[in-house]
Amino acid sequence: MSPIKYRTVEVDGLKVFYREAPNAGAPKLLLLHGFPTSGHMFRDLMPRLSDKFHLVAPDLPGFGLTEMPPRDNFAYTFDNIARVIDRFTEVIGFDRFALYVFDYGAPTGFRMAVRHPERITAIISQNGNAYEEGLSEGWTPIRAYWEDASEANRKTLRAFLTPETTGWQYTHGAPDPTSVSPDGQNLDNYYLARPGADEIQLDLFGDYKSNVALYPTFQGYFRTHKPPFLAVWGKNDPFFLPPGAEAFKRDIPEANIHFFDTGHFALETHCA
Repeated sequence: MSPIKYRTVEVDGLKVFYREAPNAGAPKLLLLHGFPTSGHMFRDLMPRLSDKFHLVAPDLPGFGLTEMPPRDNFAYTFDNIARVIDRFTEVIGFDRFALYVFDYGAPTGFRMAVRHPERITAIISQNGNAYEEGLSEGWTPIRAYWEDASEANRKTLRAFLTPETTGWQYTHGAPDPTSVSPDGQNLDNYYLARPGADEIQLDLFGDYKSNVALYPTFQGYFRTHKPPFLAVWGKNDPFFLPPGAEAFKRDIPEANIHFFDTGHFALETHCA
């Protein structure tokens, strides 16, 4: 088992924090987290995989320990986040790698795959959606903001940023909520409470519509390149439904799909 290293690198003027389990000569695996977490979500998974892979898990811009520049200086869009992480892989010398994507990490990683299909060796999607049928009714207030970016609709979305909602995201759908460590959610709430973090997250809620608009593009990539694909899904996820996992087989018939009896944060219950 390779020891985990904690590093920071400058990417076009932005300091990006990442966790790394070096393993010279091993296949490379890039792990991309989602909302509202950070690379910390992979804390239990990385030691399990470090004897087989060279692992890197960056914190996305505005998340975790990666720099959170003011909104006036940095556009918090998924296109821009993908651009930074794309450049990050170049800076650290990750030339060909597999992707492990979760939640926001999926539209980030899928953008990277579309831009540089020759770099992607395989994809693992853990509740990382790319199909309309994977979106639950839980997206209704966010969709309302897409249709009308009013202050009233933006204010409604603040309910997603409360400590109570973070805790619910971690425990909803878990067979035994007492098996879910409070550490991850408490760390996420700490980052969400930083000055300006709320507006950044609201910007990203609004920009998520760009991901849905790109679903046909992502699906075209899957059909054309057919990367080795594994979908591992918490079947009780309140945001990304099981049909979203099953839909990958429509474009990659050889894809493997596995469901677990848990919620959104499957690693919290199935990797300890």
